[in-house]
Amino acid sequence: MRRFSLFVVPIFVFACSPPLPELEGVRMDLWQDDRNGCNGKRALMEEALTKEKDKLKGLSEMQVVELLGKPDERELYRRNQKFYSYYVTPGPDCRDREDLPKKLVVRFNALGYAQSVTISASGQ
Repeated sequence: MRRFSLFVVPIFVFACSPPLPELEGVRMDLWQDDRNGCNGKRALMEEALTKEKDKLKGLSEMQVVELLGKPDERELYRRNQKFYSYYVTPGPDCRDREDLPKKLVVRFNALGYAQSVTISASGQ
């Protein structure tokens, strides 16, 4: 009986999790391939992303990474809050970087869920 529950419970938990949201106008394959926004593909999707960013709220860290890919920057803040940043326009590691690149910042609460999502120039 115990062996049965070790296999069935995880399957039930993962099968019942809601599907990832679809961000209309954002091609996730192009987004994930454009690390640090260096190729300019993310910048082309900025307007659509601005309209759809609230769909990221409430997602877990793992869901955000599954949807957007590995973050360009990670920051651990007090009280176990985390910030994941994704450059929308060419970031500091790009050859044609901007002085104040725009980035999408996802703030996670201590439980690991996206609490706020903003897009702004990184100097702000």
